Amino acid sequence: MSYSPSIYKFVEGSDAPVPLDLEVVRSVLTPYDVGDPGRTMTEDGGLQYWVRAADGSEAEIFVDRTSILVERPHSGPGVFAVVAELAARLAAVIFDPSRGTFFCGPEAHAHLPVDMRQEAVLIDMTGQAVDAALIGPRLA
Repeated sequence: MSYSPSIYKFVEGSDAPVPLDLEVVRSVLTPYDVGDPGRTMTEDGGLQYWVRAADGSEAEIFVDRTSILVERPHSGPGVFAVVAELAARLAAVIFDPSRGTFFCGPEAHAHLPVDMRQEAVLIDMTGQAVDAALIGPRLA
């Protein structure tokens, strides 16, 4: 099954996502990028990465002005730790389109629009917490 969680940043209760700090995005993703460095910047000014964590889990990540799409992430705390770090450093939320749920830490939660704030799920921004939120608990 393919799914693509997204990352958005909101400020001061605005209903629309705000532009992302692309320097933060680059600083988090570049160390994990195993794609062609010459293809990081897209023709329309977006960024794209093929991220591989130390545990071998991977995801394609596409960045535009106001959103980050995490395409087909492999389940595992490694790639989700990268996603969690990205969301935490941006003070952003992770949206799970399969359930219509926003996951975030307390800093991002305070900036959500009021209606989203009531429905968002607060989690620790760690790889294990993001993995569990998006994939669900694993049976031992």
